[in-house]
Amino acid sequence: MTHRPISSVDALMCLLAGCAGVWDSPDRSGDPVDILDHGLQVAALLAASRPDDEETQAAGLVHDIGHHLVPGDEAGHGTHAATAVEGLLGPRVARLVALHIPAKRYLAATEPGLALSPESARTLGCQGGAMSPAEAAAFRGRPGLRGGTRAAPRRRRRKGRRPAGTAPGELAAGPGARRREPRSGGVRRMLMCSWWDCGGVPL
Repeated sequence: MTHRPISSVDALMCLLAGCAGVWDSPDRSGDPVDILDHGLQVAALLAASRPDDEETQAAGLVHDIGHHLVPGDEAGHGTHAATAVEGLLGPRVARLVALHIPAKRYLAATEPGLALSPESARTLGCQGGAMSPAEAAAFRGRPGLRGGTRAAPRRRRRKGRRPAGTAPGELAAGPGARRREPRSGGVRRMLMCSWWDCGGVPL
């Protein structure tokens, strides 16, 4: 099943609001960050690192909404999200969203010391695991995705703890907000996807 397209900005804002308190694991057994918090954190870090690239920031905000659209589909959540936003946010945003799972698999294959949370490591298996050497070579060689391995030094590292409902440097947490750990690797994967999508232009 692939989710129907989101028809308007208002509909997207309602969907994002509905992601508050919704985890990527339906039983909330995964990372202790809900989908909205995670998207806000990734988008804010991308805004700091790529302030002129609003499409990458938008992709960071919506890249995990597929978990809410089709709960429990780890392998397909990127495709569900990409299909849902393409008509509204454009083909490049959709491409970046769809690529974030293959990028995770690529990083797992090419960076042996890649830091993943326990939940992200578990879901990697559901998403096909680390790419084989042949898959990684094919991913690097995809048309329009040039020079992939040079992206690694420029990807942002995880930045400490952030309050729930807060994006670093952008949003203020309300009174009593709980502190949550941003999920590992989300910004790095989105930056790598964006870098490839731009044809190898350094970040």
